[in-house]
Order: sequence, then structure tokens, then C-alpha cells
Amino acid sequence: VQVVESGGGLAQPGGSLRLSCLAVGNIFRTANMAWYRQAPGKQRELVAHISDGGITTYTDSVKGRFTISRDNAKNTVYLQMNNLSSEDTAVYYCNSFPLGPPIWSWGQGTQVTVAS
Repeated sequence: VQVVESGGGLAQPGGSLRLSCLAVGNIFRTANMAWYRQAPGKQRELVAHISDGGITTYTDSVKGRFTISRDNAKNTVYLQMNNLSSEDTAVYYCNSFPLGPPIWSWGQGTQVTVAS
């Protein structure tokens, strides 16, 4: 059982990217989902999470810039990232929330690099 993240890449400061995460298994529809990120030399941190009913929460640093959403028919969770800054550079992962333990094995993540 796994997740597959995609949509990362190189963006300029102020630019946008949209990440996608496909999660295998019917459990997705009842799972609270989240996006996490890990920057070089730092611990993995929570970026945003969304309940099975669509309630969203964001870490302060991304509020007003990032939007998490989900499509249960496609077993997919999205992260729309706008007004990117260099501090958003990281590998982005998705998984269940909270982590205790995670429902899915960690995927490879998708690299987001923000640079001019």
C-alpha cells in the first residue's frame, strides 16, 4: 500500500506549482490526509492537512499561499502552492494525519525548488 507524489519542479519566486498525491486503497476516503515537507538538513514538517470531510488546516508559514484539497473519487490529494519563496524548497510528501503510525509507506516525494 503506497502513495505516489508528483507535480514538483523548479519555480521562480512568486510562482506556482500544483502537487498531486495518489493513495492506493479504499481507506483513502475515510482518512485524514496531509502534505509534509523536508528541507535539506531539517526534519520533516507538516504543511497542511485535510479531514475526510474536507476541513483544512495549514501551518502558519503557508497560510494564504497554499491550498490543500482532495478528490475521493480519484484517491488523490492536491496541494496548490502560490507565491512560492525559496523557503518552500523541499521534498514534499503526502500521507495520513496524524502520523501514529502513518497509514501508507512513505513515497519518494516530489522535489520543489524555488530559485530565480
